[in-house]
Amino acid sequence: MDFIDLKTQYKNYKAEIDRRMQDVIEKASFIMGPAVGELEQKLARYVGVKHAIACASGTDALLLPLLAYGIKPGDEIITTPFTFIATAEVVSFIGAKPVFVDIDERNYNIDINQLENKITPRTKGIIVVSLYGQMADMDKINEVAKKHKLFVIEDAAQSFGAIYKGKKSCSLSDVGATSFYPSKPLGCYGDGGMVFTNDDKLSEKMRSLLNHGQGERYVHKYIGLNMRLDSIQAAVLLAKFEHFEEEANKRFEIGKRYNELLRGSAAIPPAIEKYTDRHVFAQYSVRVRNRDRVIEELKKNNIPTAIHYPIPIHLQEAYKYLGYKEEDFPVSEKVSKEIFSLPMHPYLKEEDQQKIAEIIRRVAE
Repeated sequence: MDFIDLKTQYKNYKAEIDRRMQDVIEKASFIMGPAVGELEQKLARYVGVKHAIACASGTDALLLPLLAYGIKPGDEIITTPFTFIATAEVVSFIGAKPVFVDIDERNYNIDINQLENKITPRTKGIIVVSLYGQMADMDKINEVAKKHKLFVIEDAAQSFGAIYKGKKSCSLSDVGATSFYPSKPLGCYGDGGMVFTNDDKLSEKMRSLLNHGQGERYVHKYIGLNMRLDSIQAAVLLAKFEHFEEEANKRFEIGKRYNELLRGSAAIPPAIEKYTDRHVFAQYSVRVRNRDRVIEELKKNNIPTAIHYPIPIHLQEAYKYLGYKEEDFPVSEKVSKEIFSLPMHPYLKEEDQQKIAEIIRRVAE
């Protein structure tokens, strides 16, 4: 059993993927070629925003708007400690300070009720993580941000294709940032990312920053970096995107089936919030008190698992300098000790889900 079945996906779309890639090779349009522009146009239209800016990774997609907003040392950005380190890493990388807010135990996203308590005169913005493929309640977060004149970036690395109150993830705030890492709901065959916004000036600046700060060739307006998306990766994404809606719907159905199969067991399945029209389940993550025992039993039956995430960011060695300690974010710490992820992809068979659920029901405490 595969944790993420990229092999079957490639077999299904092989002709389209190969044709798209071959077109890039034959045209030798490897850097900022037409495939990149085509991808940007299609995904902007899909998400429902004016601008989609392709970049080299999901990390770059978070870094670009911070650079464009002019975030500097001494500024503070509010986010969550329960996420992949890239969310906080980009803040630290430019010398600003990540300020953490604990998570909501239902959906593992930032606890909105604690958000305002962490705002100071140095706070410039909020990075809201849409963890595991479901958004936080973005309307409420935007309301807080507007009150305090803060920008909001949605870290949608795991939620591209999710739908909140009829609107797509990446269209719900000032900026949306997603990742095309191979295991993501829409993934390429390497690293890739994209930023989404309706802000014309911000879009223009980000386009310049990702290409060494150029406005035109060899004319540099800003200090930028090389954060360009390769045309080969854009080609892969264009081929896969033709099937993305079908795959996103399948993910939602598979996630709901897991929830039904585990209902009444000792395992705590992920909540699907009322405001969520579609959860894309980038991971299907459950909580049990005896995680090691359950994982070992699944392993004996050749069922792969992963832990997203075993150590909250505030307890990582890299963040000792912030002075956080155990018990500072109790919900994040509790969840990190109990949570683990099960196989999740659009080709997961119902009988495999039933087998997984049977083991968990039998072993979980």
